[in-house]
Amino acid sequence: LASWTAVRRAGTFRAIYENLVARGKPRQLALIAVARRMLVVLNDMLRSGRDWQERMIFA
Repeated sequence: LASWTAVRRAGTFRAIYENLVARGKPRQLALIAVARRMLVVLNDMLRSGRDWQERMIFA
C-alpha cells in the first residue's frame, strides 16, 4: 500500500496520519484517509498536467 510507505517517511502525509491518530482515529482508518488524500492529489495532477508539489496536498 503506497500510503503505508508515505507515512513511514517524514513528510506531509506522515503529518496527516499522525494528526488523525492523535485525534483518536484508529490507525487503519488514518491510513485509508492518507490513501484517499494521495488519490485526490494524483487525480488533480493528471487532470491539470501539473508536476508534484508538496503544497498541493493541503489545497
